[in-house]
Amino acid sequence: LPSLCLPCSMHLIQVDSVQRWMEDLKLMTDCECMCILQSKPISIEKDEQNELILSSQYSTCDNLQLLLKRAWIISTELTRIAQKLEKNRWQRVHSMTVRVNCHVHSMVNEYNTFTRSSSEEMHQLEKLLIDKCSEFTAFTERCLQTEDEEILKSMKSCVNETLTTVAQYFGQLIELVLTQEAQNLLRQVELSGSLYVTESAISSLFSLAQEGAHLCRIIAKEGGVVALFKICRQDCFRCLYPQTLRTLASICCVEEGMHQLEKVDGILCLADILTDTSHSEATHAEAAAVIAQITSPHLTFTQHLSSFLENMEEIVTALVKLCQEASSGEVFLLASAALANITFFDTMACEILLQLNAMKILLAACSDRRIVDTPYSRDQVVTILANMSVLDQCASEIIQGNGVQLLMEMLFEKSSSGNPAEAAACERVQQKSAVTLARLSRDPEVAEAAVKLSCIPRLIKLCRSPTERNNSDSVLVACLAALRRLAVMSPDGLEDSDFQQLVKPRLVDSFLLCTNMEESFV
Repeated sequence: LPSLCLPCSMHLIQVDSVQRWMEDLKLMTDCECMCILQSKPISIEKDEQNELILSSQYSTCDNLQLLLKRAWIISTELTRIAQKLEKNRWQRVHSMTVRVNCHVHSMVNEYNTFTRSSSEEMHQLEKLLIDKCSEFTAFTERCLQTEDEEILKSMKSCVNETLTTVAQYFGQLIELVLTQEAQNLLRQVELSGSLYVTESAISSLFSLAQEGAHLCRIIAKEGGVVALFKICRQDCFRCLYPQTLRTLASICCVEEGMHQLEKVDGILCLADILTDTSHSEATHAEAAAVIAQITSPHLTFTQHLSSFLENMEEIVTALVKLCQEASSGEVFLLASAALANITFFDTMACEILLQLNAMKILLAACSDRRIVDTPYSRDQVVTILANMSVLDQCASEIIQGNGVQLLMEMLFEKSSSGNPAEAAACERVQQKSAVTLARLSRDPEVAEAAVKLSCIPRLIKLCRSPTERNNSDSVLVACLAALRRLAVMSPDGLEDSDFQQLVKPRLVDSFLLCTNMEESFV
């Protein structure tokens, strides 16, 4: 009002709001109005997804995330429509169909505002999807206008078929969009001479790779691994090496990424980076992370790593050095994880580690709480010890480095936070320390040291008390095996009841007894 005198700041707020509204108008459609008017029926049902209407405001760095959020919402809504359709909740089916229609229009509009160019195939798919969504909405609206059960029953199969087609078109469009965006980003990485543009593109690729294995496959198929290793071979991009290697570690979780790595001699490049002392610790750590990823024992595809054996000795040497000189727990974790995986990958690695005095270095690191500061780090160390313990020479190294004491301490590993991932890591530490003790106790000197450190009472408690081992069966089996090995060396260390229940029967019988046991020593 003219008579109203507003402070200067209020005028600024009003101007900003109007400008923002004008910007929003470019992205608004009648469909969005429908979303507000029709898709929020009065209902006693608690439906949190009804509130998932995203703002059309975005920034350049967020546009892909906005697209993925829209895609996730649409995918979730389509799944929920199928569930409601199964229960013949026609009112809910229709309102959710309207909402999907709105989100599809918004997603297409939002994408077309930030994409530089769209292919003819893209435009065709967009039109097919939008038309099919409109048809779907009209179809479900007709279903609301009849109460005849027989007619609804016959219409239900048509609705299901239309829903399947919408989901199919939607999936194809998202696949095409993500492929095009990956291509655009990789074009920037390969052709841009600007450090800033290259860094931004790599950052966006990393964000995409974090969205899951499917996106990693798309990036790998479009040549992402090749482009990123090209960056790692150019000195002018040295400051981008850590970020580039981190992105490579994410992409190489899929088979397509690993095959690309082999084709471009990626392992040789990683070996060169790890052994080049002029690189920063951060670069070495991220290179170790890539090694840890590609040698993971959980991956079923390792045939492509034939070239790894050729470079294994220098890689292992560099990783041991990185463990020894690590300035933080994170660096040690990455380096030790890579070593742990390599010991699974090839037994020759254990012999190399023994020659490099790795046992002494790892045991010394465990005494430094600043470096080995989490159950995850101890899990990597004890994995290496367990795999090295198959070698006969390992026993003397363990004795000299006070390793039996460390293994005993690891039998007490417990999660302090209650976090499920940390609890699982603690279980692995307990299990592998028991396995290592069982293997090393074939040496009388190690067995004697273990008995003196009261390992037998601790193993018995882990067997008999489910909470001590977090109800883990794998910890129980490992502890029974270690207990039986120590009992052979020191039969006097067990009470008769423990011997009769935990040592004398078959392993499977003792296991069944302990898994059914109440938490009692009676």
